[in-house]
Amino acid sequence: MSLRVALVLLALAPALAAQKPAQTGPVPADVHFITGMIPHHAQAVKMAGWAVTHGASAPLQRFAERIAVAQRDEIAMMRTWLRQQGRPVPDTNATHMMMQHDGMAHAMLMPGMLTDTELAALDAARGVEFDRLFLGFMIRHHEGAVSMVDELFASHGAAQDEFVFRFASDVFADQTTEIDFLQGMLDALPPPSRP
Repeated sequence: MSLRVALVLLALAPALAAQKPAQTGPVPADVHFITGMIPHHAQAVKMAGWAVTHGASAPLQRFAERIAVAQRDEIAMMRTWLRQQGRPVPDTNATHMMMQHDGMAHAMLMPGMLTDTELAALDAARGVEFDRLFLGFMIRHHEGAVSMVDELFASHGAAQDEFVFRFASDVFADQTTEIDFLQGMLDALPPPSRP
């Protein structure tokens, strides 16, 4: 930086400091994202927990274990962050986000999440059929998480908090990579048997 630029910045510093004060605390988009990602992760952990009991292939069981471990840890971190912000904290096994509208609480599924009917179908499946459903559903689930990150980063003033920025960036990187991996596993499955 030249001496001239440094002097200009020094002269402008009081005017810049007098402008809008720095944001203190998280913006609503940060809280919405973290609060919604808890049930999103909780559903992925639930789905992953079925891999062993539902006869999933060994590679899928390994992948599911990684999801369960990583996302349980991330749920704990998100809950801690919300507590530190003085915000309501969803249960670790919450599957819906509670939204207030017209003074009433409504349960809402976040993007990519499975409905109760889809969860029941996955729970009923075994072996290769479980793998097929799990992979298809988890790809959609991951795409939903990526869309939540996109929405966060598109929100004015969002993700300025270091935890929110790093966590959202990690979700985007991990889940876009995993979508390709999951699609490869899905493509490698034998075609579904016809009745």
